[in-house]
Amino acid sequence: MWSYVQYRRMGRDLQQEVEKESKIASQKDPKSISDDVEARRADSYPLSALESKENGATTGGRGEDRIVVRVEGDDDPLDPKNWPLIARCKNIAILSFLIFAQAWAGAAESMANKTASAEFGVSQVAENLSTAMYLFGIGSGAIFAGPLSETVGRNPTYLVSTFCYLFFVLGSALTPTFGGQVVCCFLVGLFSSATLSINGSSVRDQFRPVKRSFAFPIIAWANVAAPAIAPIAGGWIVSNPSLSWRWTEWVTLIISGLAFLVSFLFLPETYLPILLDWKAKHLRRITGDSRYVSEHAESASFFRRLRQAGPLPTKFLTREPVIAVLGGYLILLYVLLFTFLSGFDYIFKETYELSTAITGSCFASIAAGATFFTLLAPGLYSWARWKTEFVRGSSIEPEFRLWPAIVAAPLLPISLFWLGWGDQRSISIWSDLGACFVFGMVIIAIYVSSYEYIIDSYGDHAAIGLASITILRYLVAGGMVMAVRPMYEGIGTHWTMTLLGCIAVILLPAPLAFWRYGRKLRSRSPYAESPDD
Repeated sequence: MWSYVQYRRMGRDLQQEVEKESKIASQKDPKSISDDVEARRADSYPLSALESKENGATTGGRGEDRIVVRVEGDDDPLDPKNWPLIARCKNIAILSFLIFAQAWAGAAESMANKTASAEFGVSQVAENLSTAMYLFGIGSGAIFAGPLSETVGRNPTYLVSTFCYLFFVLGSALTPTFGGQVVCCFLVGLFSSATLSINGSSVRDQFRPVKRSFAFPIIAWANVAAPAIAPIAGGWIVSNPSLSWRWTEWVTLIISGLAFLVSFLFLPETYLPILLDWKAKHLRRITGDSRYVSEHAESASFFRRLRQAGPLPTKFLTREPVIAVLGGYLILLYVLLFTFLSGFDYIFKETYELSTAITGSCFASIAAGATFFTLLAPGLYSWARWKTEFVRGSSIEPEFRLWPAIVAAPLLPISLFWLGWGDQRSISIWSDLGACFVFGMVIIAIYVSSYEYIIDSYGDHAAIGLASITILRYLVAGGMVMAVRPMYEGIGTHWTMTLLGCIAVILLPAPLAFWRYGRKLRSRSPYAESPDD
């Protein structure tokens, strides 16, 4: 709805601008009018001339007389980066709500594992398949989301996928069979993959590098905190004898429906090539001149983009050390986050003999840690402003983004060893909650650092780099969700946390190594932006 209003408003403004220019032109002599036509608009270029330059030819001219509509300089109000700050903050708030609702869906039912498995007549390990299939769905859909959003725009991708997602959340709430639940959970994940995998691109659409230091932690919080907050509500719902466990799904549907409605009414289109395409369409309609085109209209179709993007995740993961190593970090963090959905039964419920409601409430410590780091975003923004000497629109060295991860990396193995070996009945529960609080800070600090470093390093190729990581981390996390109960029961909490902590120790030097050698790695990469640009 809001994108339609945005489209109509753009047409009205262009109509007024063209009428104003026509009125001024009518007061000039014919020669001036002719000169004005030849020198029309600084943002429009003949397509044939651009192609000649790209092919190395020196000839130009009007050629086919096609006029490519482009941005009118760095201050063009059409560019979302130049929209009023209050409007961009509103967009980030709405997008965060949409992300939060769909990230919530993967963990909403986790506290109902025992009740749901009894109803369906399957084991608790088998019931974990519902969460695993949600994660597999996201991993399966992530490769399509980027090319789709670059073909039709961010707004239709978010809204259409969310609309479909709502039907399968409803299906999860109503299905009478275990097979139906598994299928619905996979499709919930598949249709939420668009929102959960391209949201970083929406931030990049609207904010220059320095301001992203403020905006991105908010988006990251929605991604990370939702799976930690959902079990809190789920625990209390399952513990209420007057409510069915299916109310975990109904609550998800209510939250998601509200998020969809707000997004439908107020979320605008932010992908600049689409906005320029709209502008070209309006100019053709208003002027009757069919020469106006956009680069987007001349670019590849969705299927061609998909064919181009399809092989790239494998190349990025095997040939780009930054993607492989930071991807490994994010995989470990997501494995921990989603395996805790079952692991807290062993860490808290069995050790301290807690109820389901109180066990679910223990996830608040992770959410609190993530929130604590997010509240530091203004400080990160001020630091970035100081780093760029307060120059508007300045770029920032990608390695600067790694500082939160450099600080947080040692805290990850510390929190895991602390949680594993402090998990004893003779030790206060507050010790384990403290370890979870630290883990919450760590996960969002490394998430923010990794995403921002990849976005700044890879520029236009960042979407593929992030999609590569997204696919792998959700697929691996889904597999580990199925292994978590046998692992905790087989080797116990102490050694499970020790094993994961040792992996964290191996990854510990990575942020510092990229801070030291990242510039050299970027100069050798065919996909990263040159350090000299």
